[in-house]
Amino acid sequence: MDYKATVKKYFQDHQEEIKNSIVELVREMVKEKTVNVISEKLAEHPYLKFRGEEYRVAEIVKREFNRNNIPYDEFSLIEGRPNVIAKLGNNITEKRLLVPAHMDIVPAGEGWNHDPFDMVVKNGKLFGRGTNDNKGPLASIIIAAGILKELDLDKQINGQLLVAALSDEEAADPNGIDYGIGFLLEKKLIRPTHAIVPDIGEDMKKIDIAEKGRTVIKITAFGRQAHGSTPEKGVNAIFMMSKLLQHLEVLKFEYVEHPLLGHPTLNVGEIQGGVAPNVVPGTCTICLDIRILPGMIQKEILQQLQHCMDKVENGRFKAEVIYETIPFSINPDNELVRVIQKYTFEELGFKSEPYGMGGGTYAKDLIHNAVLTVGWGPGGDTAHIANEYIEIQQLVDFAKLTCLIALDLLK
Repeated sequence: MDYKATVKKYFQDHQEEIKNSIVELVREMVKEKTVNVISEKLAEHPYLKFRGEEYRVAEIVKREFNRNNIPYDEFSLIEGRPNVIAKLGNNITEKRLLVPAHMDIVPAGEGWNHDPFDMVVKNGKLFGRGTNDNKGPLASIIIAAGILKELDLDKQINGQLLVAALSDEEAADPNGIDYGIGFLLEKKLIRPTHAIVPDIGEDMKKIDIAEKGRTVIKITAFGRQAHGSTPEKGVNAIFMMSKLLQHLEVLKFEYVEHPLLGHPTLNVGEIQGGVAPNVVPGTCTICLDIRILPGMIQKEILQQLQHCMDKVENGRFKAEVIYETIPFSINPDNELVRVIQKYTFEELGFKSEPYGMGGGTYAKDLIHNAVLTVGWGPGGDTAHIANEYIEIQQLVDFAKLTCLIALDLLK
């Protein structure tokens, strides 16, 4: 029996039914405000009792798995922030393909043409916060799992397909605790050999095989507080920081250019200082977001920042790393790239190309835990913006290709 032909015929015969199922599932998940922010910004979102509240979407995910008689595990480091992992296959081989999507989202922000949590369907697209990042892809892989089960093809998977709905992707809290993929890998609750992370956009036309690392550094300038009427009695920390910013703006890191990732970047994303207009500020802080390349070392980055600080006359500064992820780059000649390219060409008429990205996904954690991983999935460059959207047909196509790739890779 040609199992892949069975999948293709099913999608051909049930196109509208699949499309409607995906739309309604995404609509239901978008209604849930699973907004994830760092703890100090939680008060800005009074509808949240705690960060993420991913359990709201997890209940929908579990209902769908139960409806399709798909077995799953649920792992939570704390109550309310679960990770739900469905398992399809017969375990004949040691291959285990993980396809994870996250349930948390970024805040809606301003500039929307409608309620961001009341999804709008228009011109073949789904508009709403999380439609692209990452609830649309999540709905797509849930539907794919259900179709494999309905067609009794889960028994033809010689290994395991792990379809996962995970927590805590969008915001890294300063306490360093990861309630999602980090927790699962650290506790060895999942043991995938391969993973496809549908969280990069690029309309399925690109395959993420390299990502810059991210180092967030907080720098504090120390002045001396005084009355605003006698500024000569104090040392203005904001003025001190402004001089440092001039050096940071022209800082050129030492690095070896990467063929896919290019060069490192530095962004000053936050600045805070002062308590009142009539007070000379005693401290001023900035937060730097530095995207680094493979081969760059944290110690050397800090040394280069220190060199900038030393250039400020009478400057007093302290730099501390508050967050770090490690960059990665893998060989594009691997079986995940090949199988994705095979089906995008056969089914969609284009061949997805390997590329590198400055942002970060679950792929980093998986790669650094010896899991062959790529990023690839539906959706364009609309994540985190107002009027976020995703094309419905892409979600249907991604569900079909998820089925085909699982049957091919786990044969």
